[in-house]
Amino acid sequence: MRMNFLTGITFFALSIILQFIWIKLQQRIHLTQQQKWYGVNIDTEIKAATPSMGGVVFLCLGLLAVIINFSFDSFLFWSLPIISGFIGFIDDWMKFRSHSSEGFRSLAKLKCQLILCAVWVVAVFLKGNLALWPGVWDLNGWLAIPVAFLMVAGTINAVNITDGLDGLAAGSFIISLGAFLILIPVENLNARFLTELFFMVSGFLFFNLRPAKTFMGDTGSHFLGGALAALCVMNGRTLAIIPAGFIFIIEMLSSAIQIFTIRKLNRKIFLMAPLHHHYQLKGLDETAVTIRFWLVHAVGSVIAALMLMMI
Repeated sequence: MRMNFLTGITFFALSIILQFIWIKLQQRIHLTQQQKWYGVNIDTEIKAATPSMGGVVFLCLGLLAVIINFSFDSFLFWSLPIISGFIGFIDDWMKFRSHSSEGFRSLAKLKCQLILCAVWVVAVFLKGNLALWPGVWDLNGWLAIPVAFLMVAGTINAVNITDGLDGLAAGSFIISLGAFLILIPVENLNARFLTELFFMVSGFLFFNLRPAKTFMGDTGSHFLGGALAALCVMNGRTLAIIPAGFIFIIEMLSSAIQIFTIRKLNRKIFLMAPLHHHYQLKGLDETAVTIRFWLVHAVGSVIAALMLMMI
């Protein structure tokens, strides 16, 4: 317990210091991101001038976590968010270099994600940790792999889709960490993972609350999606992704529904997808949307977790 406390304080201090230095460096080299022309067009000039690769600090702290507590389990856990975050970093860097809102081609990025998820899930399977939920939905044999594969890849993209308002994705991720207190065994390495993630993201959120001094970019959202999925799958609780990722799943479903209805029915369900932009265009203040989504995520996560545990 004492070691986790000291680790947490260290990671929080490092997160604050590194984010502050990284923000100043990004401002100096104008490391910002071009806003999408088809976006909500709210506070466009402010957001266009905001540093957009705060997730780089997550990568640094994730690598530090591997080094200071090296073991196979630690390496396996952190490999998913770190490599996923690096894929997001390539996307962010290409956007910056091309002065465009479009970086890594969608299909190319998806292929990289799928290869990473496939290799990582197989590694967890070979270790013997793969299951939907202990004692109830154990999937023996190779059938476990495609289920976990789809959920891991989906989680990474769901967090990426949710990252669209100041503090929304980071705050929601911290709430997800709270849900893990009842979803996974909080002991040994799990306690350390949760502590390190909580304090590194809290340090980022300090600068990300509206008005944001930095955005996490695809680097950060891919990292957090990978971390959320890794906590569930490595503990043999793949279905824990549903309560832990409650708001992320809703956001991803809203985008999927919007795409389907536009292509098949030639009409929109939402003013804009994902869902947080729908409420922005309805005139709701950005901070109000963020806080309400946090509340929905907290309540939904608890209800879904209790239902899962009852089953």
